[in-house]
Amino acid sequence: MKTVPFGTTGIAAPNIVAGMMRIADKDDDEIRGLYQAIRESGIDFFDHADLYGFNHPGGGVHHCERRFHEALQLSSSERAEVTLQTKCGIIPDPFHYNQSYEHIVASAEGSLRALGTDYLDVLLLHRPDALVEPEEVARAFDELAQAGKVRAFGVSNHTPRQIDLLKTAVTQPIVVNQVQLSLTHATILTQGLASNMVGVDDSVTRDGGGIVDYARTHDMTLQAWSPFQKGLSAGIIFGAPEYPELNAELDRLAAQYDVTPTAVATAWITRHPAGMQVVLGTTNPQRVADACAGSDLPLTRAEWYGLLTAAGHTLP
Repeated sequence: MKTVPFGTTGIAAPNIVAGMMRIADKDDDEIRGLYQAIRESGIDFFDHADLYGFNHPGGGVHHCERRFHEALQLSSSERAEVTLQTKCGIIPDPFHYNQSYEHIVASAEGSLRALGTDYLDVLLLHRPDALVEPEEVARAFDELAQAGKVRAFGVSNHTPRQIDLLKTAVTQPIVVNQVQLSLTHATILTQGLASNMVGVDDSVTRDGGGIVDYARTHDMTLQAWSPFQKGLSAGIIFGAPEYPELNAELDRLAAQYDVTPTAVATAWITRHPAGMQVVLGTTNPQRVADACAGSDLPLTRAEWYGLLTAAGHTLP
């Protein structure tokens, strides 16, 4: 498993992360089996959110975090071997965003209880809050850090300017930004390639000024969520009839490297020099193994750009 620098922490983290969003309906044996397969694949980094599992019958906020702890009951030594990351800031009922001091601290405390741990390795703000007051975020982060309850902080789905706004008050390093990225949902990369091209959809800047370049110049780690999803619509890219050229190229490279298309799609993200982490959402142990085979797959520039164009993106 290839590792990448994790922000400015000085820690080397695996470039593939296990997302726990879909364990809400899994029993203890299934969660333990998935966890074992993940660890055997070389992943020791687990991504949660207070929101995950909220709509599961009998679940509620922090449900997936609780199921993770209930099923695994990690010993203190095993807890120290893994990285637990979670997110806060989305309120499901009524649906809205909240980055107030009170909510950040209360959510972190709830995650600590649900996960059965004394500390969170990483806490992210899940979605931008239009009503954010940076001083409140700073107060919450400082308090959680000083109490030893959170070791590192980051954001998710934030633009460079939104991060700059937080930094007007937040002094804790913002070490990560988790954003959507896949071969067919790749505007954070394509907008720079097709910039200044009139009438080309890929040239439209949607993130307020270059998420990828901002992360690289500020030593932030990017985490790619939904790495195999077609886009905002449901479904994955593999076998999708609307992407015949992409699937043909994925199959060709999979045969060439003796891996699966899942590994190739993973490698397309991990190949980028920004040192991104791929956040898997699968609960299938075999798919975890397939993706991990792409952790350090040495795609050439020609192969990387060939996948990009096969996915329908424009190279001027």
